[in-house]
Amino acid sequence: MTELRREAAEILAELEAMRALDAPTHGGRVLSYVYDSGLGELDELAAGAARLVQPVNGLDPTTFTSVAAMEAGVVGFARRVLGGAGDDEIVGSVTSGGTESCLLAVKSARDLWRSVRAGSPRVPRIVAPVTVHAAFHKAAEYFGLELDLVPVDPITGVVSVAAIEERLGDDVALVVVSAPSYPFAALDPVADVAAITGPRGIALHVDACIGGFALAFWPDDLPAWNLSVPGVTSLSADLHKYGYAPKGVSVLLTRGRDRQRFQYFATTAWPGYPVVNPTLTGSKPAGPLAAAWAIIEALGEDGFTELTAQAARATAGLREVVTGIPGLTVVGSPTGPLFAVATDESVPAELRVDPHHWADAARAAGWHLQLQPALTQADGTRLPHTTHLTVTPVTEAVVGELSTALVAAADAVRGEPPVDGQALVAGLAETLPGGLDALAGASAGLDSESAAGLLRAFGLLGGAEARTADPADGAAGADGALPDRLAPVLALVGALPPQLTERLLVELIARVVEPPSARDLG
Repeated sequence: MTELRREAAEILAELEAMRALDAPTHGGRVLSYVYDSGLGELDELAAGAARLVQPVNGLDPTTFTSVAAMEAGVVGFARRVLGGAGDDEIVGSVTSGGTESCLLAVKSARDLWRSVRAGSPRVPRIVAPVTVHAAFHKAAEYFGLELDLVPVDPITGVVSVAAIEERLGDDVALVVVSAPSYPFAALDPVADVAAITGPRGIALHVDACIGGFALAFWPDDLPAWNLSVPGVTSLSADLHKYGYAPKGVSVLLTRGRDRQRFQYFATTAWPGYPVVNPTLTGSKPAGPLAAAWAIIEALGEDGFTELTAQAARATAGLREVVTGIPGLTVVGSPTGPLFAVATDESVPAELRVDPHHWADAARAAGWHLQLQPALTQADGTRLPHTTHLTVTPVTEAVVGELSTALVAAADAVRGEPPVDGQALVAGLAETLPGGLDALAGASAGLDSESAAGLLRAFGLLGGAEARTADPADGAAGADGALPDRLAPVLALVGALPPQLTERLLVELIARVVEPPSARDLG
C-alpha cells in the first residue's frame, strides 16, 4: 500500500492558510466574480453532490448514465425558465462556463455558415456591440472569424438596431446581443435585432451568461430578451452565477437539433474509441453539473424567485445610494443585479468623484469593487472609465454597512482628479533606454524577460526579494503583488497601446503562477 508523503490534515491546513489570502467569497464583500446566495445549506448540498460524482468522467454519458440524467434535468430547467417552455426543438448542453458556451455558439454558427456556402473563400463575420463579452473576441481568434464591433451609445451603453442592420451581409455568420451586457448592464434590444436577423436567415445569439438566471425571475417587467423571441437561435446562461452553483457550469441552448449538431466534434479516424464531444473538452468533471442539478432540485422556481428578489432589492438600494452621492452617477438604465458607476461630469470639478479612486478607497475599507477602463470606440466616441458592482442575494444583509462605506469612500476622494495615464506613461518611459519611442515599439516581438522588465518598471512585478521562498507561504512563485491602489494600473491600461498592454498582462498572469526559481529557494 502506498504511503502518503504528508498527513492529509496537514495538507488541508496548508491549503486553508493559502485560502486565507483570497478575497472573501462569502458575506457580500466582493462585488464581482462570486455569487453568494447567503444560504450555507446550498453550499453544503453542492459539495455533497459533487463529492458523490467525484470519480465520474463526464466524457461518456452512455457509461456514466447519471451524467445524462443530470444534464437532461439541468437543460430542461434552463429551457423552461429561459423562454423555451414546451418547445422540444430547443436543445442544449451543459458547459464548463460562459466562455465555453459562447465559443460553442460561435463554432456552431461558423460551421452552419460554411455548410451553406461551401467553398466560399470569404471570412465569416460576427457582428456585436462593443460591449459584448471578451469571450467573443476569443472565439473569433480561435475559430478564424472577423469580429465586427458596433459602437454603443456612450451615455446608455445600448446598441442601435439601425447600426447593427448597417453591418449585415451574406458574410455574417452570427449576430450577438447581451442580456444584459457585463460592463454597463445594458439590455440590448433583442426582439428588434431578431426582427432584422430572422428574415435574413442570420443566426442570433443572446449572451445571458451573467444575468440569465436572474432576469428569468426578475420582479420587474422586462422587454422580451430570451428564447421566447422568434429569431433568437441560441442563448447562453451561467449556473455558476445566478444559479448559485460552484464554478464552472453554464448552459448553451440552441433552437433546432440540426443547428445544434454543428456544435459537436466527432471522429473515428484513429484506432481508439470513437470520440464524440458536444463541448470543447473530452474528459471533464461531473461535480459542477451535479452541484447545479442538486441546487435546482432544492430551490425550484420558487426558491430562485425569492433569491432573485433579494438581489433586486439590494440592487435598487445600492443604486439609490450611489445616485445620492454627489460626483458619481450610475451609467445608463441598468437591467438586472449589476450596474456601473462613472464620474458625474455635470457637477464642478471639486465635487466630482473618480470611480477608480472611489473603488480603491472602498477596497481599503474591505469592499472589493471592480475597476473598468475607458474605451474609445471606432466612431471616436469614448466610453467612460467606470467601477462595476455585481449584487447577489447576500448583499441585502449588508446593504447598510456597504452603503456607509461607499459614501465614506466617495467623501475621501472627492475632488481628486483621475490618474493621468499619459503622464504616467511618459514619466515611466523616462526611466527606460530609448524613452517613449522604445515604449511605443515595445509590443513588437517583446520577449518574456523584456516584458517582465517593463512590468517591474511600472511597479507591477517585484524583484527576487518580493517572491515567496516557500509556496506554502502564499501564491507559489509570485513575482510581486499588485499595488494597493489599482487606479494607476487601470490608467496605464488605458494609456498604453492595446497590443503592449495585452502582452504585459499575459506576462503578469503567467509569472504570478510560476514556481519559485532555484536561486530564490537558495
